[in-house]
Amino acid sequence: MTSTAGRMAHQQEREQRFGTKQYAVKFSKQDYEALRQQCLKSGCLFEDNCFPAEHKSLGYNELGPYSPKTRGVVWKRPKELCSDPKFIDNGATRTDICQGALGDCWLLAAIASLTLDQRILARVVPPGQSFTEDYAGIFHFQFWQFGEWVDVVVDDRLPTRDGRLLFVQSAEGSEFWSALVEKAYAKVHGCYEALSGGNTIEGFEDFTGGIAEQYNLDEDPPNLFKIMQRALSLGSMMGCSINVSLTFILICISSKDMHTQSLPVQLVRIRNPWGQVEWTGPWSDGSKEWNYVSKDDKSKLNHVAEDGEFWISYSDFIRQFSSLEICNLTPDTLASNDVRHWNHYQFEGMWRMGSTAGGCRNYAATFPSNPQFVVRLEDVDNDPMDGEDGCTFLVGLMQKDGRRKRRLNRKLEPIGFAVYKVKGRSNVHIGPDVLLRQKAVAMSSTFINTREVCNRFKLPPGEYVIVPSTFEPHKNSSFLLRVFSEKQAEEVSESDVDPSFKRSFKKLAGDVSTGKLIQMSIEKLFKEVCLINLNILQKDESSRLGLIEFHLLWNKIQKYLEIFKNHDLDNSGTMSSHEMRSAATEAGFHVNSAVLQTIVSRYADAQYAIDFDSFVGCLIKLEMLFKMFKALERADSRKIELDMQQVCEGINNSCLCAKDFGFRQVVT
Repeated sequence: MTSTAGRMAHQQEREQRFGTKQYAVKFSKQDYEALRQQCLKSGCLFEDNCFPAEHKSLGYNELGPYSPKTRGVVWKRPKELCSDPKFIDNGATRTDICQGALGDCWLLAAIASLTLDQRILARVVPPGQSFTEDYAGIFHFQFWQFGEWVDVVVDDRLPTRDGRLLFVQSAEGSEFWSALVEKAYAKVHGCYEALSGGNTIEGFEDFTGGIAEQYNLDEDPPNLFKIMQRALSLGSMMGCSINVSLTFILICISSKDMHTQSLPVQLVRIRNPWGQVEWTGPWSDGSKEWNYVSKDDKSKLNHVAEDGEFWISYSDFIRQFSSLEICNLTPDTLASNDVRHWNHYQFEGMWRMGSTAGGCRNYAATFPSNPQFVVRLEDVDNDPMDGEDGCTFLVGLMQKDGRRKRRLNRKLEPIGFAVYKVKGRSNVHIGPDVLLRQKAVAMSSTFINTREVCNRFKLPPGEYVIVPSTFEPHKNSSFLLRVFSEKQAEEVSESDVDPSFKRSFKKLAGDVSTGKLIQMSIEKLFKEVCLINLNILQKDESSRLGLIEFHLLWNKIQKYLEIFKNHDLDNSGTMSSHEMRSAATEAGFHVNSAVLQTIVSRYADAQYAIDFDSFVGCLIKLEMLFKMFKALERADSRKIELDMQQVCEGINNSCLCAKDFGFRQVVT
């Protein structure tokens, strides 16, 4: 097994244990079963200190402590609101979800969609919870959050006014699962107000772990009907909406090719989860078009008039509805052999000012410093929709914690990505000589300040680099990059690839001489690095550098000086922190994005410039870490074992730092 395969296996093993539906991460480290047993043993109902029944859990502005909207709010448990509360009564239905005083209709529409598939509902709302058997005032729910499943615990104290629930409630007033789901989701995002305003596809993703595409039906996207049919065969969830005064109606879809006695027709089956509005045109319930359909075909189409469910022709569907959302599910969402599944891969990363926040292609000086991720497409699609061979895949770029940042008045950044074809040898980090000259083979449709941008592509088999970025450089944010492919694709993360920056930079002739730079640096430099070099260069236990050792150090400093001058493009005596990766590569070290961010935070100044002293000090310390790790590594395993003496001596701190940061030395 190669080192790359080994790291992938380790990652897959970790994903199987943590953050999956079998082993969800405990949100705020709260263990539902342990807390429940404590309450049952003590005879006290659970009170959640992590999301207390206080004003701060309601909001910070419109629902803040001094807002008229929160006056008279009292937190009550369901048993204080009705004599016989039910968690779920005779199954979860759309009538359990009636909007309250919070502008989260997007979320409620997504919750309503859960009632249409009991398997997905059970994924979000674990069964066996009630207000009777072993009731302890504690409930839990599971949501997908930025690459992992989290188990969220809440107490059942709900905000009320005048004896009625303030937010979502059931039509009967005695069923509380939807109100508790809303509370748990509010806890994840910090408060109820954080849920105001949004798009239903966000709820789709957080309830399934899938990746959502959105299509503007005004543009009549090509092959959309086939895309819908393919999505159904892959078990995807779908919804559509009508934009009426900014109110969105969520509807669930299936599609069929039909032949009548006259002409073939494409039909779309729609269900309104609210059960109030139906289509009344051609192919609606009881319309004359059904007179030309045989009984067998009607039976195959399950043609039953139900409240809120109807058929509509695809052409009318395109005209009547404004957008379509497709949420493509991961294999663990629906454990069924009845549908095929997408293959999916995910990468986490960060944009950090001065190191990896390079901005879009418009900013040529910094764009190459953005993180890069390599995906290898190998097998072409079966039964391609457009008749042409190729590999279909989805790319979704999501920035994290947008709703939590609202309290700090921080907005989402416009984000997007570009896809480049890797030419020549594989496992490379594309440098500026390629990124700034080679045209991207695919890119996100736009840069937009939304939680996620997602696009569908079809490219020939091969290896591709995905470069995610904010629109402007110097923006700090964390992100999740996901790739869904119809066929198996191989992933290679940035930490797995070798650098390929060309080293033939034009050397600049300037006024800053070698002697002057060394003279400027000599006092500070030797104080910091000579002690380090005792561990690297000394041949005995004298704690001194002899003539030979000093000569080696001097030559090393001169080598680093030449590298520094190659990257000090304006002869200012400093280099841009965005050049640090290629400079370290030229010195013989490969550093990934996480290490680069650490280096910049430690060695760059307020203007994100690195002077010669800091540059040399950084490289000397890198060399020490690599040598120490190499001395303890077992047979190129990239692993070390430490005994108690080494731990006590503190050697493990340096070595584990190198290991955890993903350093890998490159022979030059």
